[in-house]
Amino acid sequence: MDLFLIVLPVFLIFFAGWLGQKLIGFDIKSISKVALYLMSPFLAFRTFYTNEVTMDYIFIFLFCCLLSLILIVATWITGFVMHAGRPKLSAMILGGAFMNSGNYGAPVVLFALGAVAFDYAVIMMVFQSFLMNSIGILVASIGGKENASVKDAAMQVVKMPVIYGAVLGLALQLLSIDLPGTIMNAVGLVADASIPTVMLVLGMQLAAMQRKRVAYRFVSATVGIRMILSPLVALLILYFLPMDDLIKAVLFIQASMPAAANTTLLAIQFDTEPDLVSFTTFITTMVSLLTIPYVLFLIGV
Repeated sequence: MDLFLIVLPVFLIFFAGWLGQKLIGFDIKSISKVALYLMSPFLAFRTFYTNEVTMDYIFIFLFCCLLSLILIVATWITGFVMHAGRPKLSAMILGGAFMNSGNYGAPVVLFALGAVAFDYAVIMMVFQSFLMNSIGILVASIGGKENASVKDAAMQVVKMPVIYGAVLGLALQLLSIDLPGTIMNAVGLVADASIPTVMLVLGMQLAAMQRKRVAYRFVSATVGIRMILSPLVALLILYFLPMDDLIKAVLFIQASMPAAANTTLLAIQFDTEPDLVSFTTFITTMVSLLTIPYVLFLIGV
């Protein structure tokens, strides 16, 4: 019951976005632009600015990179075998390689393992966000309807302000530059608004989704990669990394999370099969109600 209460707020926000879209109707793409271009840079800045870099973070970053790389390759091979076109292949990679480590994974870690473990969960969330806002944007841009080249997609990454927010926050933290509390309060207000806005957009997209346009066989394959292959690959990587058992438990839980809600923003922004991506996120989130308790059982919670 306690775990259900941790997950419940996520579903309530999904439902609020779904209900608002059904009853009122919104310009989903405009709202997603606000979250992606205005709010997310503030969240990235605050996270990098307030978390000190240690050796543990280097291992966590290595874990995130290896996990993402293996999952991207596995998804690409799966899509190739299934004869997926470029848009659907990009959508599968978005859903299979990037997990909801922030507004779902971090609260679960806090409940299961405590405050110390939560700090590590936040660090992984930061690195995962960085990968999603670089590699994820590259993938989404290549698979978009504009059929961007790799060079054009790379330019889209360069244009994303979230990258500059993260770099600026890290630079100020390493230089030990203290910002006035009033400035950080303003940053915090926008940063705190970004996560629920992303979840609302996902709910709106689910409401606007046309089920006849969703290729269910690609969704099924992506769900298997996200919810089964990802935890197994994570266990293999963690076996070889010299980290504390607590950190390994945190990373395993995070790797078992459903598809990231932010991938829906990217899919909407670049028009990369948004129905497929949002439906994959929804299904993996529902499946996680069964799989996450089992993951917690495996680590002895």
